Amino acid sequence: MKTTKKREVGKLGIVHLNCCGIDIGSKFHMVAIGLADQDVYKFGVYTKDHEELIEFLQAKNVIHIAMESTGSYWQTLFSALQSAGFKVILVDGKQTKSLRKKTDIKDARAIYQLHTLGLLTGCFLPDQVTEKIRVYYRHRNNLIQESSRLTNRMQQAMRLMNIRLDNVLSDITGQSGRRIIESIISGQTDPITLSKLADKRVRKTSIEIQNSLQGHWKEEQIFVLKDCYEAFLQLQDRILQIDNEIKQILEEVPRHPVPPQGITKKSVRKNQINIGLEQLSYSYYGVDLFAIPSVSYNLVMTLISEIGLGISRFSTSKEFSSYLRLAPNNRVSGGRRISGRTPKGKSSLAIAFRNAANTITKQRSANPLLSFFQRKAVQKGRSAAITATARKLASIVWHMITHNQQYTPVQYETYSKQIKRKAISNIKRKMKRLGIAPQEFAPI
Repeated sequence: MKTTKKREVGKLGIVHLNCCGIDIGSKFHMVAIGLADQDVYKFGVYTKDHEELIEFLQAKNVIHIAMESTGSYWQTLFSALQSAGFKVILVDGKQTKSLRKKTDIKDARAIYQLHTLGLLTGCFLPDQVTEKIRVYYRHRNNLIQESSRLTNRMQQAMRLMNIRLDNVLSDITGQSGRRIIESIISGQTDPITLSKLADKRVRKTSIEIQNSLQGHWKEEQIFVLKDCYEAFLQLQDRILQIDNEIKQILEEVPRHPVPPQGITKKSVRKNQINIGLEQLSYSYYGVDLFAIPSVSYNLVMTLISEIGLGISRFSTSKEFSSYLRLAPNNRVSGGRRISGRTPKGKSSLAIAFRNAANTITKQRSANPLLSFFQRKAVQKGRSAAITATARKLASIVWHMITHNQQYTPVQYETYSKQIKRKAISNIKRKMKRLGIAPQEFAPI
């Protein structure tokens, strides 16, 4: 009869002494400094309540604090506790998700217990400069969304008068569209006169433009058009003010001199930040990120505002890709791979990488990234190709910044030969597995 040795089960030891767990709420916070009922306390959310909480934790000799992330309610308390000298980490709510009967008291206890045993991992938080830029840039994106809504409202007002300017102009808020709208607001309704305000580069003929501007003028719709257009112009001025604030912040933290041979220049499109970002990003990171195909102003600015210089806190490119939820979530059980689906997420930086990957097919010259995208699209479809290319872009950006290396892609001919060698190797391996000899192939 076989005997099995008893395995010694290692006991979890206390990692953080003098620990505290805080469950953040919109109207109150639950604070646990132990597992007993009398060790859980309730505090308010006002500034005086924060001060009372800090005094209470100092009296209890608390050093380490873990709080669960809930919306934006944690930010003010987190800053206050950090300023008071506590070692605070912010925890994703998924780490305490296993509780069946969820209450605020049980959440606080679970956070305390897990943090005491060192089983909680803190979320990534940017430095103060990055956080400041993030606030400005996210507010800028909100203003752009409001501008888009106003543009749609202007189109609707003209459409209700059967003025179909949107059919002849790709953007009614461009130079030609603005001149025509301002003339309509001032009282001009003659389609011939209005059509002459369109730029010569407009592809539609003057007859088509005149036909689109012949409608049924209504006083109330012209009023709506005027009101929305004035609000649109005000938003554009506010966006320019934000751009100047961001530019000033980036100019105050120069790190690397711009090389004399110059850096890659790209055209600035509508709604993209126009502050000389090529030079500012090089001064900030020390590498030319715009040299990467399909990398745009939106991606670089989102990288600066969301991660900043904290990208070096990710030890590997795989860790960075996993943070962005661009890496496959491999689930293995019984030695078999059950699933490799990429986790869902709403990270604005991940979306920016995906958008950059989606535009890789617009590249005119052949390059390894374009070839990689095309191969993945054939194998698994366009959606999977976008995710895979976004992950590769994130890996390239991580290596460039952390190792201070400029973008030096493999020559397309060399890359094509590598792909060909891999394909031949795969064919040989399959032939060997199936027992197929080369002589079995009929001559072509």
